[in-house]
Amino acid sequence: MTERSATEPVTPVGTDAQVVVASHEPGPEAMAVPVDPGARSQWRDVWDQFRTHKGALIGAAVFAGICLVVLLGPYLWDLDPTKTDIRNKNQGSTFAHPMGTDQLGRDIFARMMMGGRISLAVGLTAMGLSILLGTLVGVLAGYFKRLDGLLMRLTDLFLALPILPLLLVLVVLFREPLAAAFGSQEVGIFVLMVTAIGITSWMQTARIVRGDVLALKEREFVLAARSIGTPARRIISRHMLPNVLSPIMVSATLGIATAIITESTLSFLGLGFPPDFPTWGRLLNDGVAYLQLYPMRAVWPGLAISAVVLSINYVGDGLRDALDPRIRGR
Repeated sequence: MTERSATEPVTPVGTDAQVVVASHEPGPEAMAVPVDPGARSQWRDVWDQFRTHKGALIGAAVFAGICLVVLLGPYLWDLDPTKTDIRNKNQGSTFAHPMGTDQLGRDIFARMMMGGRISLAVGLTAMGLSILLGTLVGVLAGYFKRLDGLLMRLTDLFLALPILPLLLVLVVLFREPLAAAFGSQEVGIFVLMVTAIGITSWMQTARIVRGDVLALKEREFVLAARSIGTPARRIISRHMLPNVLSPIMVSATLGIATAIITESTLSFLGLGFPPDFPTWGRLLNDGVAYLQLYPMRAVWPGLAISAVVLSINYVGDGLRDALDPRIRGR
């Protein structure tokens, strides 16, 4: 048996043929890292787990279908949602008016699509604002101990406030000033609704994010980054935020449903958008007065709100299971 030279590379036994053998002398080849061609990404695992949740798939399909109808429908359905036709008022379902007409002869299907645009826009924008505020407060409270007590007491204060009366007060106080400031009543009310819903619905996200940040702050990779002098803002952006993305996404999906329900409630109470600017809550409010004679006038917007909220809740439930590594590995 021949003896190996001291400079001859040693090939490990049983290694894969794709592994590049490191030589005794360091070089570019010695730094090569073997790549597993069968490796799977985390998001592929998330999608595979999400597909196993039938309710989430159906909910995503229903929500996507409703979004397509309200976004593309007005371009295919040429009836004006604000055009009145007294001769055809209070009609039932026909080929010309699939959902009938209201007391002024306006097409309910066209008004449903227009109202869906507004309700979804309010829900998505208010959700974005609440997620931004909740994530900011949660990360700051969880990472900086000196801010934890102050921010959590502020969160408890907002949680103790009665949300609906507070929203009613905000709408009554700031509706006219904002309408005058933006030069349009519709734009002013939209900004008011989004702001009011956003600043009163961030607390749950903040508490969830804070709990996850407190746990992550004691992990080895965060301690290692702090030990080498990594700035706090870089640790938060590179290590904290990517690891709390899962609860943020789940909270975002559920926040859309909450925002849509809140907007519909305010519109139903007559404190939302003006009567000639339809939303699903406003259409539901208009249909209540004719509930005994024309019950479908209230059923259509109620079904739309229920379908959107239920589908989003199922999607959020599926995302929660898919993004949980303890469940995803099963």
